[in-house]
Amino acid sequence: MSKVIGLRWAVVAVSAVMLLVLAAACGETKTIEVPGETIVVEKIVTERVEVPGETVVVEKEVVKTVEVPGQTVVVEKEVLKVVEVRQGYVTDPTTGKAVTEPQYGGTLTYPYKNRTVGTDPFLTGHLPSKAGIGSVNERLAWGDWGIARDKFDFRTTYLPDFAVTGNLAESWETPDDTTIVFNLRKGVHWALDPDSEASQLVNGRELTADDVVYSFQRNLGTGEFTEPSVRNYETSLQPLESIQAAGKYTVVFKLTEPKLGVLRSILQDVQMFILPREVIDKYGDYEDWRNVVGTGPIILKEIIEGVSKTHVRNPDYYGYDEKYPENRLPYIDQLRGLFMEEEATYLAALRTGKVDIIHGAGGGTELKTLDTVRSLQRTDPEIQVSAYFQRSDMVEVMNVRKPPFDDIRVRRAMQMALDLETINDTYFGGFGKTEPMGGITAVPGFVTPFEEWPKEIKGYYTYDPAGAEALLDAAGLPRGADGVRLKVTLDWRDVYDFGYIEIATGYWADIGVDVESTLMGTGPWVSRRADGTYEMSSGNLAFPADPAFWINFYGLTECGGCGELVGGVPPNNPVMTAAYDAFQAATTIEEQVRAFKKFDGESIKQHFQIWGPITPLYQVNQPWVKGFNGEFHIGNVREFDVLVRLWIDQDLKQAMGY
Repeated sequence: MSKVIGLRWAVVAVSAVMLLVLAAACGETKTIEVPGETIVVEKIVTERVEVPGETVVVEKEVVKTVEVPGQTVVVEKEVLKVVEVRQGYVTDPTTGKAVTEPQYGGTLTYPYKNRTVGTDPFLTGHLPSKAGIGSVNERLAWGDWGIARDKFDFRTTYLPDFAVTGNLAESWETPDDTTIVFNLRKGVHWALDPDSEASQLVNGRELTADDVVYSFQRNLGTGEFTEPSVRNYETSLQPLESIQAAGKYTVVFKLTEPKLGVLRSILQDVQMFILPREVIDKYGDYEDWRNVVGTGPIILKEIIEGVSKTHVRNPDYYGYDEKYPENRLPYIDQLRGLFMEEEATYLAALRTGKVDIIHGAGGGTELKTLDTVRSLQRTDPEIQVSAYFQRSDMVEVMNVRKPPFDDIRVRRAMQMALDLETINDTYFGGFGKTEPMGGITAVPGFVTPFEEWPKEIKGYYTYDPAGAEALLDAAGLPRGADGVRLKVTLDWRDVYDFGYIEIATGYWADIGVDVESTLMGTGPWVSRRADGTYEMSSGNLAFPADPAFWINFYGLTECGGCGELVGGVPPNNPVMTAAYDAFQAATTIEEQVRAFKKFDGESIKQHFQIWGPITPLYQVNQPWVKGFNGEFHIGNVREFDVLVRLWIDQDLKQAMGY
C-alpha cells in the first residue's frame, strides 16, 4: 500500500522569497545479480513542488520489478500523486521567526503533580487555577500574547503594566481618582456543555456586568456578602465604597479615597476569576469540579483524582489568537493532564511521546537541574528546552517563634555556613544567581541592591564558617562530645530541588548543626507550616512580583505575618509594622518605594529566611508543539492560557513515529 509522507519534516528552512522549484529524484536502485538474471529489488522516486508559502505533499512511488533476459515483470508499483497542498509556514510576529502554520485538532498532553484542592477561589485562594479552572473561567485582564518577546517574554510571574490588556474587560478608564469604570466585552457567553447539569443551569447566556459585580463582592465580602474569602483583600482593594453595574456591560468601582495599586489589583489579582451565580446559588459553592462553568477557551470535562484531568475545546469561544487574529482559539481539541509525581516518570513519558510538553501548568513539574536537562538533550536531542528565572526556591524558612531560631545569631550563622558560590559553580553549573536579595526582584527602584546593603548586614550573607561558629558560641550552643551543637528538622517540599539541601546539610554539619531533612508532598508540608510545628521549612524569596502583592503576602496578617504559612515575619516587629502601614497609606509611588525599602530591608536584617541561589527552571516540549517560545504564563497563575494558544504539527508528529 502507498504511504503518505509529510515532506515539511524534511524542510529545514524556508526563505522569505522562494523560487518555484520542481524536483524529481530517483532513489537508490538496489540489485541482486545471479547467473542469467538480475533482480531489481526496489526503485524509489519522490517528487516535491515548493512555491512561496506552500508545500505540495506527495506520495512516494516504489516500483518493484523482476528483470530477466528479454522481459520485465512488474511485481508491485505504487503510483505517484499529489495528495494535498497546504500552507507551509508563517512568521511569528512576536519573534520574527518562521513557524509551521497553526492547525486545529489533536490533544496536548502535559504532566502535573498538584492534587486537586477544590475549584472555588473563594475557599482556596489561587490554587483552583491549576486545579482545573484556569482558562475555563477568566478574569478582567491578562497579558498581551501579541507583544514582541524582546519587549516582554512572559518568562516571569511579574506582568508589567505595559503588557496588560483586556480579557473580559475590553477597556477601562479612571474619570477621577476614586472611580474606575470597566467596559466589558460584548458577545461573551458561558460555555454550554450538554453533559453538565451546572452548564444547563447557566444555559449559555451572555456574561454581563452583574456577573463581575457578584464575583468581586463575593470574594471581598461586600454587598450582599458579609464574609470575605480565605484571602484578605482589605489591604489591596480598600478603601472600597461600592461595586455596581451601570448597564449591561459596564462595572463601576468607587473608592472612599484615592489608593495606589487598586486598579492593578482588580486587573491582576490571582483570585478574581468571574464565576456564574446560578451554579453557586444551587450548590452552595464552586468547589466540585463537575459544577465548573466558564467563559474561557476550554471546558473542564473530567478529573480523576491522582490519575488525570481533561479539558476539551469550547467550540463557542469568542476569542481569537492575538498573533494571528483570523484564527479562533483554541487550536487543540483536548488538553489532557496526566498525574505524575516523580520526575523520572514524566521524563520517561516525554521520551516515549506520551507527553507533549512539561510546563509550569503542571504545578512544579519543570525540570530543576542542569544535569537532568543535559541528560535529556544527550538522549533526545530533538526535544526543545527553554529556561526561565522565577524566584529563589532554594530558601529555608526558620520558625522564629521557637528555639533555636528565635535567636537571630543562630539564624545568621545558618546563612554564613553556606558557600553559595561554590555550590553554584559545582552543582548548578554556574547558571544560578547567588547575590542575596529580599522579597522581590523585577520592579525597578523598589529594592535595594546587595552592594548598597549596610556592611554589617552584607557580612551576615557572606560565607564565613568561622564567624558562624563564633555566633553559635555566643548563643550558648557549644559543640558536644560528638561535635554537634544542635539538631533541627527541615521540611522540604517535593517540588523543589532536594539535591541542593543535601549539599547544604553538609555545610551546616561543618559548623556543628545537624539538619535532618524530610522530602514531603505539598499537603503535609502546608499542614505543618499552618500549624506551626515545623522548625525549618522550604520557602521562597526574590519574587518577580508586584510590590503590593508581596508586602501583603508576606505582611502582617494573622497567618501570613506569623510565619506559619509563608514569610517567617513576626507580627510584632515595629519597623515592619510602620513600613507596612506607610505603604498602604502612600499616595505617590515615591512614598511606596520608601516604605517598601524599609519593610524589605528590615526583613533582610532580621534574617527570617536563609538565602539560596535563584536557579533556572526548564520547560521542555516535543518538536511538534508549535507556537511556544518558552512562555510561563500570561498573567499571575494563568499558565493554562499559554497551553491553549499552542498547536500540534500532526504531520511532524506522525513522521517522527508518534
